[in-house]
Amino acid sequence: MRHTHIIPLFLLLAAGAAFADGSLTPAGDLKIPKKGIGEQAQFFPYKAGNVLMEVLAVRAPDGTIRTALNTCQVCYSSGRGYYTQKGDVLVCNNCGNLFRISQVEKVRGGCNPVPITKEWKTEDADSIVISKEFLEQAKPLFANWKKR
Repeated sequence: MRHTHIIPLFLLLAAGAAFADGSLTPAGDLKIPKKGIGEQAQFFPYKAGNVLMEVLAVRAPDGTIRTALNTCQVCYSSGRGYYTQKGDVLVCNNCGNLFRISQVEKVRGGCNPVPITKEWKTEDADSIVISKEFLEQAKPLFANWKKR
């Protein structure tokens, strides 16, 4: 997510909105449009209560769109366990671990992005919807998050 418009960003967060082309459904689920999701990871902010979170979506080499929380399963408590993309890998900003785009949503445990698997999302031809229930449960992983 780009932080070039701090005041509008703050207003959207205060309203509990999702942005960066994501939107909230009436149930508070995060809806991510598939159009435009490519090999470069896109990050979709979500606010659960007072906790700012982020979901990443990326098109894997097999053509599927993969989703994960933008936080590391090991480094999340440091507050810097989030990812940036370099080529075909995601890099943990805390420990520097490299994680292949092809492994997003497929690998659990270790210093990897937290996968958002099929039981926590629905998908149709146009969008992916990630459940509010899953995002609420993931709040503790973002409690110390310093990507702001």
